[in-house]
Amino acid sequence: MKKITLVLIGLLIFNSCLNSDYKPNYKFEYLPIEEAIAPVSFTLGEIDTITVKYSLPNGCYSFDHIYYKSVDTTRVVAITALVELDQECTEALITEEKKIAVKASQEEDYVFKFFKGVDSNGDNIFEEVIVPVN
Repeated sequence: MKKITLVLIGLLIFNSCLNSDYKPNYKFEYLPIEEAIAPVSFTLGEIDTITVKYSLPNGCYSFDHIYYKSVDTTRVVAITALVELDQECTEALITEEKKIAVKASQEEDYVFKFFKGVDSNGDNIFEEVIVPVN
């Protein structure tokens, strides 16, 4: 009898933890890169730095990570922000910059595509910067 009661209490506790109406109070969003500062060229085998500048639209936004995807000689770069939903947000526009270390490991030119936002059709807009390798 004690075992059955214990199992029933356990099931009740487990069931109370399950809430099918739960919705996260945050989302992730890509932010436009306002300015990208790249070197004139890379030297094969050496590490160089690219600086990207972006703005957090209000106090509900915070930096999460740099989206960096390599496809052949192309590198797609964007800023991923965490956006808190259902919060009181300050209206302050916060400008930040991040540095990206890039090791030139290919002889071909690097093509960087920096995310600039979305157009009226919902298509992503990129700024392309080509960095040759010496």
